[in-house]
Amino acid sequence: MTPMISKLPQTGTTIFTVMSALAAEVGAINLSQGFPDFDTSPELIKLVNTAMKKGHNQYAPMPGVLALREQIAKKTEKLYGAKYNPDTEITITAGGTQAIFTAITAVVNQNDEVIIFEPAFDCYAPAIKLMGGIVKSLALEPPDYRIPWAMVKRLINSRTRMIILNSPQNPTATILHKEDIDELCAIVKSQDIFILSDEVYEHLIYDGEMHHSMARYAELQQRSFIVASFGKPFHATGWKVGYCMAPAHLMNEFRKVHQFLVFSVNAPIQYAIAEYLKNENHYLDLPGFFQQKRDYFRKGLEQSRFQLLPCYGSYFQSVTYNKITDEKDSEFSLRLTKEIGVASIPTSVFYSKGVDHHVLRFCFAKKQETLDKAVERLMRV
Repeated sequence: MTPMISKLPQTGTTIFTVMSALAAEVGAINLSQGFPDFDTSPELIKLVNTAMKKGHNQYAPMPGVLALREQIAKKTEKLYGAKYNPDTEITITAGGTQAIFTAITAVVNQNDEVIIFEPAFDCYAPAIKLMGGIVKSLALEPPDYRIPWAMVKRLINSRTRMIILNSPQNPTATILHKEDIDELCAIVKSQDIFILSDEVYEHLIYDGEMHHSMARYAELQQRSFIVASFGKPFHATGWKVGYCMAPAHLMNEFRKVHQFLVFSVNAPIQYAIAEYLKNENHYLDLPGFFQQKRDYFRKGLEQSRFQLLPCYGSYFQSVTYNKITDEKDSEFSLRLTKEIGVASIPTSVFYSKGVDHHVLRFCFAKKQETLDKAVERLMRV
């Protein structure tokens, strides 16, 4: 048998697959993987059906349907005051993960260093390693998970190629603040460093806080790949449609990879979303919609023995369980799933060194009755 040399020898099946499979096996309420248990808008589904009936069932253009790219450009200018050329600076992707992988592939070379902040979404490090890059991770700590910019400065050197940011952040539900932007600008000002900004939860920010997109700041926009998605805001994670925005010279390199990775993304859904975006309330109303769910879930958990961590954005609520047990988070999350019937994600899996702060992540993008049942069960712990 021909020997197989793994390019990712330490990588196994993702925790999301593991926990969702376990939840299904034991009949637990699945608050682990980040997807809603309610359907997307009937209007949007109708628009997809209409696009199919109109014959939009063949390959879309490689960069994406122009009508959708134009709507994204309008939305971005309205929200952040940034102008992107739909022809040369926006590409539609097969979800946010593909966009992230493509951006990393486009610019990271052998022995380039990429700074990430942990707990980090699990697709960043593998993509960096596959390109021969070196992951430089900084571990953040609860309850606020603020970035230690003094430590970031110490990591910067001539081999630093990219900094990856995620706001609102998965799994911590934290966001960037203006002081973070000021620190970032000062760090990259005289450096040849790219920024990959994962902004898939851009519309899920609460309590009147501002989303500090890289698009808001000219000095950051010019060096940034900004990744966003339609799956999270429009309750359609299975459609896998996202996009990337970047200055033309960066997008040119992005598309060189994109065309040989997926070439193009399914056409009818692109046409449907382009039409759906014409009503700006479809995204402007999202903070209120999800904040109601956040507040409802938090109010229920306040009566439990779990301790709530801050949730400024995304649709995840993290909790500590120090008053309940001293078990490892991986062990406790398994026991919760099997014995209590609620599946969560242990956040130690998002640290390269398995740092365990006894924190679990729950997804609250669920129907009210689902949240009620979950809280009822968690109250027994």
